[in-house]
Formats: sequence, C-alpha cells, structure tokens
Amino acid sequence: MFRPLVPCALALAASAFAQNPLPAEAKQAYNGIKNNLTKMAEKMPEEHYSFKPVPEIRSFGELVAHVADSQTRNCSAAAGEMKKPTAAGKTSKADLVAALKESFATCDAAFASLTDTSAFEKIKTARGERSRVGTLMQVITHSNEEYGYMAVYMRLKGIVPPSSEGR
Repeated sequence: MFRPLVPCALALAASAFAQNPLPAEAKQAYNGIKNNLTKMAEKMPEEHYSFKPVPEIRSFGELVAHVADSQTRNCSAAAGEMKKPTAAGKTSKADLVAALKESFATCDAAFASLTDTSAFEKIKTARGERSRVGTLMQVITHSNEEYGYMAVYMRLKGIVPPSSEGR
C-alpha cells in the first residue's frame, strides 16, 4: 500500500539535493564584496593609502594588501594550486589596486568552478584540510570583515564608502 510513496520520496530528495543553492549563493555573496572592495580601493585617494587611525594598526593600503594576499592564498588553494601572494610590501595605490584585481581574477576562477559536486570536496589549505565551499565562504567572510574596517578609515577621511553611496 505505501510502496509507491518510497520512490516518490527518493525522487524528491534527489531533486532537492541536485538543486543545492549553496554554490550559487556563495557566488552571489562573493560578487557583492568584490564589487564593494574594488570600488573602495579605487575611490580612496592615493594620499590616504598610508592613513592609520592609530599607529598600532594597518594603514588603508596595508589592509588592501592583506585582503589581496588572503584572497590569493585561499582562492588559489580552492582552485587546486597554491599561488604565492605578492601584495604585502606594495605601497602605491596603483600597485595595490592591481594586486587586489589580480586576487579577484584568482577568486573569479575558483568561484566559477564551484559546483554542487566540487563544493564539498576536501582541499589542502595553509590552515589544513577544508571543504572547497568552506574555504571560499571564508574568503567572503574575511573580505567583508576587512571592508568594514576600511569603511571606517574612509569615514574618518570624510569619504562615503561604496556600500553606503546613494542612501
């Protein structure tokens, strides 16, 4: 009597699994922070790249370098290669914006290759073995966190951060 329901339930479960929204949602979140960080790096004037609210913390430019290097490390690991980051030590706005964009190119490839199947594969990272999607979600989380710090730097200089424009 209940046997016909079993195949239907299995088909529904398989269908739900096949439509895993996680890769698409990760890509969408990544594109949002990519857009904000790119606009921010371009908007901040060159003379403020060396700005530090207090001496004990990174300058705006050092934060751009930190984001670029972190993204390069994590996204290259997610793509199956371990690129060596190169942004640390750069100081000019042009060099730092270029390094950030280069890190985004690495991340673009990693996020583009994210599928339902590849998302949960284990990969080697500098911090041990993790899932590919976990590594890429960490990129999003970390980049958003750093964007928040950098937004304060912009506000202290009287500049509206990109995510607040038009409000």
